[in-house]
Amino acid sequence: MSKIKKSAKKQIKAKKEKIVIQSPKGMRDVLPADQLYWEKVRKSANKIADSFNFSRIDTPIMESLEVFERTGEATDIVEKQMYFVKAKGEKKLVLRPELTAPVMRAYIQHGLAKMPQPMKLFYTGPLFRYEQPQSGRFRQHHQAGFEILGGAFDSIYDALVILTLFRLLEELRIKNLIVQINSIGCRTCRPNYVKKLQEYYRNKKDKICKDCRQRLPVRPLRLLDCKNETCIQIKAGAPLIIDRLCNNCKKHLQQVLEHLDNLGVPYSINPYLVRGLDYYNGPVFEIFIEQAPSEINFALASGGRYDYLAEMMGGGKTFGIGGGMGMERAIEVMKFQQLSGLAKGEPKVFLVHIGDEAKKKNLVIFEELRKAGIKASESFGKESLKSQLHSADKANAALSLILGQKEVFEETIIIRNMKTGVQETVPISKIVDEVKKRI
Repeated sequence: MSKIKKSAKKQIKAKKEKIVIQSPKGMRDVLPADQLYWEKVRKSANKIADSFNFSRIDTPIMESLEVFERTGEATDIVEKQMYFVKAKGEKKLVLRPELTAPVMRAYIQHGLAKMPQPMKLFYTGPLFRYEQPQSGRFRQHHQAGFEILGGAFDSIYDALVILTLFRLLEELRIKNLIVQINSIGCRTCRPNYVKKLQEYYRNKKDKICKDCRQRLPVRPLRLLDCKNETCIQIKAGAPLIIDRLCNNCKKHLQQVLEHLDNLGVPYSINPYLVRGLDYYNGPVFEIFIEQAPSEINFALASGGRYDYLAEMMGGGKTFGIGGGMGMERAIEVMKFQQLSGLAKGEPKVFLVHIGDEAKKKNLVIFEELRKAGIKASESFGKESLKSQLHSADKANAALSLILGQKEVFEETIIIRNMKTGVQETVPISKIVDEVKKRI
């Protein structure tokens, strides 16, 4: 074989083996076209948090493994879904898979119980879970969350967290929302129910899926949440915890429902609704689109009460209730319902240059307009007058400021009304005042 043919074969092989660098599986770039949706969600979350008097808290993206192990070692999150971080001479660190436990850690660590109670805390930020990516579920996803910590044991706080998340979704103009709610009992009534549930499934082990068989001895409530078709049929005959609540849990749930009735928040009882973390007790909830098509048939927000979490983490008894909204999921539904993101302010002025000296001068004018609070746009990469005016049209600018070599020499500039085409020449030194007169 000739050297030329060998060389050609090597080049073909090299092309085939060329690796395209991409984002990690289940983690997405947020491109400029989507940023208006993200800005809308962030702005709405901040607005709702402020109107309901929640204070901002931010916790590190990395936490000690112990933070999550203390909240339930048998959970899927702890056993299967955490990303571990290598760190020299440090405790085992992980990328946070959820945010309630870190907020409680901060509450205990910084002695926030000494401040006026309850504390109403709000956050937005990324979470990381190693799981199979699918619609509405990513390995890196973002959450806007609300937590109420401390104070009295009162059903009004359960209702307040549900209301806050419901109003946030409404602020995004998402339609047909409904709250699904259940109670998973407390330390008094749940153990007896768990025994009944395990008894029901004992002679059905061979019929349920592998995950359910593993969960049955340690986390039997999660069997009620399984999406396997066979498991769904089997759980239809399972005992329901809502029928076996103690008097306190029954009363508490009823009070929460009464608050929701008074607020006009639509809800339905879902006796199979549970949470994926061990620290929850009492009322738990999820917010869905009513009769949602398969493309968006996932919970937009979820949460519940966690009165045992502080003790599990080494703190004192602290009542707690919270919930979070999946930001990616909200955006997905906004797109599906053809809702818009945050409206981007259009430039009022477009700078046009003819020649290098005019381009240099336009950069100075651009900065003067910015300082004066006038939004301007430009096409510094284009040289043709026609193409720049076309860009001004596309930008919907009210005025174009045209600067050529003659204008630079005379220290003047042309103001062109983009609707009428009328042009005026004014001194460059007065350009900010002249623009303000016309917009």
